[in-house]
Amino acid sequence: MIETSSVQTEFDVYAIRQQFPILQRLIKGKPLVYFDNAATSQKPQVVIDALVEYYSGYNANIHRGLHSMAEEATAAYEETRQTARAFINANSIEEIVFTKGVTEGINLVANGWGRKNVGAGDEVLITEMEHHSNIVPWYELCKEKGATLKVVPITPAGELDMDAFENLISEKTRIVSVVHVSNSLGTVNPVETIIEKAHSLGAVVMLDGAQSSVHLDIDVQALDCDFYAFGSHKIYGPTGVGVLYGKAALLQNMYVYQGGGEMIKDVKFNDITYNDLPYKFEAGTPNIADTIAFKFALDFVTETGKDKIRSHEEELLAYATDKLLQVEGLRIIGTSEKKVSVVSFIVDKVHPQDLGILLDNKGVAVRTGHHCTQPVMDKFNIPGTTRASFAMYNTTQEIDVMVNGINKAVQILR
Repeated sequence: MIETSSVQTEFDVYAIRQQFPILQRLIKGKPLVYFDNAATSQKPQVVIDALVEYYSGYNANIHRGLHSMAEEATAAYEETRQTARAFINANSIEEIVFTKGVTEGINLVANGWGRKNVGAGDEVLITEMEHHSNIVPWYELCKEKGATLKVVPITPAGELDMDAFENLISEKTRIVSVVHVSNSLGTVNPVETIIEKAHSLGAVVMLDGAQSSVHLDIDVQALDCDFYAFGSHKIYGPTGVGVLYGKAALLQNMYVYQGGGEMIKDVKFNDITYNDLPYKFEAGTPNIADTIAFKFALDFVTETGKDKIRSHEEELLAYATDKLLQVEGLRIIGTSEKKVSVVSFIVDKVHPQDLGILLDNKGVAVRTGHHCTQPVMDKFNIPGTTRASFAMYNTTQEIDVMVNGINKAVQILR
């Protein structure tokens, strides 16, 4: 088995960059400047090596095999579960359910918990800044059950209107499902306040941790959230892997989400006994290789140090904000004081898609559009934004390249 590479004690962005092979490539003859990290982050060599080693060294199915490679694969797979437990400080590995990503985690809760606990006349509370994956499952659940979907509005700064939250939540609220950090605005939401209020009224809380898991220190026991979903591919790991954390008592009483192998103990045509946690929610052959490699991504982040990474990203955000505001006609969408390293903006008389294409010609990868948050764009009465999102391997020099590219694009497009 390969070992996680040791990362330098002091944060050295150029040493970090050397561990991400894709950063060496050219885009249209220009050095790659990758600012689409909120969509997916790049992968360090140690993660790539873990994938290669699994497929070339011990490729086998897990849990049910007794031969040596099956046992090796099972052990490596379950090591990731333990690493994920520690990463968010869950109480036990029973509370760590592997999924294919945050979207599946939210759907699992909506179907497994929601179908059992939400009925006619009940209320589900979400917010205006949710990703579509935290809107559609609750919309469908409420439509099916005759429940009401309520929505907390956002302010012009891109923050939750907490006075409205206090007025909207009630004893009819069964679950509050809220994004911890907005993918399109960068806003860090006051989830501690939300959780405390929800629990006082008997509601449970689901947190979408797709963005917060890579930027913030997560302690689900301290937060006291009931569910927390996060994915691998935004934390420098492979795609197609995620984790749903749930309090064991809640998971134990949920409906199963999918049926098949591994999630059962005994099957008869007239009776089925389901497996123990967390396996009752993990039907079929899972994404073994990527799940194993996910451990190496989590270890990479932990060994680098989230505090050091966060400090670097905060410097990048401050630098980018200052430089972007010097562009004539540019307006930043989402100006909360509590943000992660995401900056979304619009430029007068320039469509985000056109800007994105011209930046790509300079080797700069940004995201344009509504970022799967159409209600946010509707709130600001805009078709979309250009979003630059920064990771541990980005530099201020790259930000200069982007800003220069924006200025040149503006000259062309206006």
